[in-house]
Amino acid sequence: MARFVALLRGINVGGKNVIRMADLRTCLEADGFDDVRTYIQSGNVVFTASGSSATLTARLERTLSAGFGYEATVAVRSARQLRAIVDAAPEGFGVDRERYRSDVIFLIPPLTPARAIADVPTREGVDRAWTGPGVLYFERLDARAAQSRLSKIVSLPIYRSLTIRNWATTCTLLEMLESPKG
Repeated sequence: MARFVALLRGINVGGKNVIRMADLRTCLEADGFDDVRTYIQSGNVVFTASGSSATLTARLERTLSAGFGYEATVAVRSARQLRAIVDAAPEGFGVDRERYRSDVIFLIPPLTPARAIADVPTREGVDRAWTGPGVLYFERLDARAAQSRLSKIVSLPIYRSLTIRNWATTCTLLEMLESPKG
């Protein structure tokens, strides 16, 4: 048994695929996941289970699709994988919250960082992007956020193969994964 985080994509956004976190916990516990905890309403679930990230992804997508009547897409990372993502962040990433908005773009296989970085648009002087282990790190100047090209990502074919979390959420999820149960 190991600790994992599931990042559900496309729920509780614009009134679509509305799922209460209490219902999400109940659904996953009924399917045999242990120590299920959720974080904010955007579909972040920390849990204990046995199996690989790929096996758990398929299981979660089936469970969520059946339980909530939508085509679920999930990015699953183990505690070790999420630790590697946080540790591999570019130097200074997420530190200057007054100046930059910092996000982690979690990629859903088979999408690779090399492919994603080639497709994700950036605006010089506003956006910066780096590859990481199964992710892209994306930062944009807060003062010029309206000029950022990050919002253009929704029109790209790769959009269905990723989910985005801000840096603070990513770090909080890692803390939850590494904290004692309960």
